Amino acid sequence: MPRMLDVSDEVRAEIGDEEADRLLAGENAPGSYDCTSCRTPGDSEQERTSTVLFIGEETAVLAFAHATCLPSQVVQVTEEQLKGAVKSITGDRVDLEPDTIVPEQAVLGVTSGLVLIAGELHPALVVEPTAPIARPGAIGAGDDFLPLLIEQGFMPATELADVPPVLHGWSVLLAMGQLHAVLQPGTNGGQPVAWWQAHHPLLVTDGWRAAANKHQQVLMFAAPVGSIGRQPREDLLREALDKAAANGKLVAAALPLAGT
Repeated sequence: MPRMLDVSDEVRAEIGDEEADRLLAGENAPGSYDCTSCRTPGDSEQERTSTVLFIGEETAVLAFAHATCLPSQVVQVTEEQLKGAVKSITGDRVDLEPDTIVPEQAVLGVTSGLVLIAGELHPALVVEPTAPIARPGAIGAGDDFLPLLIEQGFMPATELADVPPVLHGWSVLLAMGQLHAVLQPGTNGGQPVAWWQAHHPLLVTDGWRAAANKHQQVLMFAAPVGSIGRQPREDLLREALDKAAANGKLVAAALPLAGT
């Protein structure tokens, strides 16, 4: 029986027309699967299903997701992450780790909120790691999180008086009204790769989503560990951002919106 599969043009380009057509005909596609995004069961005979192709340095893995969780796409990952993805897909319950600049197992905490700048509300993501970030190969316990981001094009923010400049090549992936990833440019002009990827799509408020659709961009603020904390209200989050900016511990950029 033909499956209710979505195969995007970029996935088709990677796997070839013949393999894509076999999938759409139901020859190589599983009926039931565990969604690679939300980890709950799906059925490609009963509900729209996205094909998601994870590509590492040497190998690639084709996975499936509810179309309501993820669009069909190609995701560039490291070979180590791909091994985690294979374990996850085959049922060993190992999450695909976020593709970040973090060489150790620090986790990037991401908080969404609305930030008032020049009298207008803007959708924002605040990123703060759970541990100091060392430069790859560095010896010692220094924190290079902000310098690494500045090298990528983020700008130091000493106050939140103006909208930060757009950082082209980066984007925020919002699909089906949920936050999926922050994407950075691929190497040598290749497909964008996930700098941060949600283990499960994150829900955002209607107001946040409306502001993102209005501005077609999301403001990203990043601070070192211990600078912001998990603030329960947006006014407290703003106070923490202002304090981090005044202390020279905040970088920012406006990232174009990918998805809806």
